[in-house]
Amino acid sequence: MEEFTKTRFMSFPREINVGHKVVDYIGRSVEDCYLGGTALIVTGPKTKHVAGNRVYDLLQDGGFEPQLVEMGECNQENVDTVENLAREIKANFMIGVGGGAKIEITKIAATNTGLPYINVPTATPHDGICSPRAVLQKGGDHPSIASIAVKMPMGVFADTEILQTQPYKTHAAGCADVLSNITAVMDWELAKRLRNVDYSTSAATLSKLSAQVMMDYAGFIRRNTEDSIWLSSKAIIVSGICISIAGSSEPASGAEHMFSHSLDMIAPGKALHGEKAGLGSIMMMYLHGGDWKKIKASLEKFGAPTTAKEAGFTNEEIIKGLVKAGSIRPGRFTILGTNGLTDEAAANLARTTGVID
Repeated sequence: MEEFTKTRFMSFPREINVGHKVVDYIGRSVEDCYLGGTALIVTGPKTKHVAGNRVYDLLQDGGFEPQLVEMGECNQENVDTVENLAREIKANFMIGVGGGAKIEITKIAATNTGLPYINVPTATPHDGICSPRAVLQKGGDHPSIASIAVKMPMGVFADTEILQTQPYKTHAAGCADVLSNITAVMDWELAKRLRNVDYSTSAATLSKLSAQVMMDYAGFIRRNTEDSIWLSSKAIIVSGICISIAGSSEPASGAEHMFSHSLDMIAPGKALHGEKAGLGSIMMMYLHGGDWKKIKASLEKFGAPTTAKEAGFTNEEIIKGLVKAGSIRPGRFTILGTNGLTDEAAANLARTTGVID
């Protein structure tokens, strides 16, 4: 009999706090995580006023030595700035306070400097607030993104009172991102059957459960109350944890995410990541032969775009995005196969599902 040699390393946060005013307990949790000394708080010009200053005061009152830095988008220059500052002030740990970019900067900088970190999201635009992956923006003549492996946070503080202040559009995008896990897992299952890729039943089950929450409670989420944010934020966090369980992003990133990333290159700056993943999930579910209308109806219920026009794209950009999607991650097998879609097939798919007119 062949010797069993399979291994998998899974890393999880020490604490996950979700609910009303949970950020007020950050000082106690920092101590529980055996952290102390100087904390570098990474935030932005707007998020500083939403929660950054509050975290600073709470840590200072708790006897810690916080320092605060304001950053912009997650690019290499800003990551380098945070890393250099952390070394200069001899930081003991970092805290990311903000939406997607500030959290991503913290994840990368903390990983590169070997420091533990805590996330305090002020928005939930995607499931990255608690995942071992970060997205780095690359500018220049040919804008692109890089998905980077990072370590998991020591703690997460999803304060629903703070999260309720985010634009609802942002939260709906995060819900759409998690909803798209449905087709991501279908791609993963397909790759397991046809390419014998490594597969985790636990990660796939939790990922599908997170997506199902978004479908079952879509109308409730649309109310945008603090209790609806509490429900959906938990699913968003669990979605990110699935990536650590799997040891890859496959439970939360399939062809629908490849489509989203291709649009980043074709039409940068248009729509939020989760909005694009949601659009992609409608079309990929059609290719899988599943109930794509149910996905579309759920997105409509909680207010995410379901057409190119609603998301701010032209018909041509959607078609180009579908054609290019197949080449975004050559090593990942999805419903798009190995050669992707032709222009004609992409146009037919987008029209059939009503994404373009």
